[in-house]
Amino acid sequence: MFMKLFLVVVALFSTATVALAGNFKLTSPTITSGATLTEEQVFDGFGCTGKNQSPVLQWTPGPKGTKSYAITVYDPDAPTGSGWWHWVVYNIPATATELAYGAGDATGKLLPSGALQGRTDYGTHAFGGACPPKGDKPHRYIFTVYALNIETIDVPAEASAALIGFMIHANTLDKASFTATYGR
Repeated sequence: MFMKLFLVVVALFSTATVALAGNFKLTSPTITSGATLTEEQVFDGFGCTGKNQSPVLQWTPGPKGTKSYAITVYDPDAPTGSGWWHWVVYNIPATATELAYGAGDATGKLLPSGALQGRTDYGTHAFGGACPPKGDKPHRYIFTVYALNIETIDVPAEASAALIGFMIHANTLDKASFTATYGR
């Protein structure tokens, strides 16, 4: 029962593409909302030959009570029955309002102090770019920042994106998203 409820909650939250309150915004000088991803954000593997670089992400300060942020990149169109988690970053300090270009590399050196990367559906703790199957219609890639009411999400290092997502959604004050697409 818990898992079914969790999957319904994830599906509802992951398909939203606008902020809840309207003042909290997520933007990127690297990616325009509604645009097609470039080879910079395409995975290098699984038959794809991109540069696998996470984009610059910038957001306005969260609402009063924001104690940390989390970022996810999710493809609801992946032919898995449950979508595909491309990036999960959590425990981003409340003082941060940007992730640098390439911050999603496996070292995490460009992430704000204290921020952690969760395990993606590629099985790594790093940004994993777009790589939809050849012939699929273009997939949607939903970039979301969450303002959270807790300073840290305490999960094991190998926690799934779904478990981290559950903790994010249980503690969200507000969120802001934009969507880009990519197909092969």
